[in-house]
Amino acid sequence: MREMAIEVGDKAPDFELKDNHGATVRLSGFRGEKAVVLLFYPFAFTGVCTGELCELRDQLPRFQNDDVQLLAVSNDSVPTLRVFGEQEGLEYPLLSDFWPHGETSRAYGVFDEDKGCAVRGTFIIDKDGVVRWTVVNGLPDARDLNEYIKALDSL
Repeated sequence: MREMAIEVGDKAPDFELKDNHGATVRLSGFRGEKAVVLLFYPFAFTGVCTGELCELRDQLPRFQNDDVQLLAVSNDSVPTLRVFGEQEGLEYPLLSDFWPHGETSRAYGVFDEDKGCAVRGTFIIDKDGVVRWTVVNGLPDARDLNEYIKALDSL
């Protein structure tokens, strides 16, 4: 069971997480500069997640440019994410919500307590730090990137 996910119009909860290279990334660091596509996924190296993240990699200029920053969050450890990012050639930050376990996922209402991991939640956050679009899918269900593109184009 999980809490209700953050909704459109809500202020996005700030967080500070380490990326796959050990650098600290703060959501508020993008405020006033870039919109953020915040993507939660269950685990590195799993089939659906790898497919989704590689699809984002293949269309990266749509999701990471002068106006937009892509941040992908899982409950994996930093070393796991480093290997995953290198293996798949992912050129965007993979953030570790490993410890305190799932704290950021819980803040967004996308942590599955039974499975111990985030479900597939995506939040598009504008430059003012407000959630403008969101979708939360179950663990087996991949997301439709074209929906993200439409949402970003509408910002």
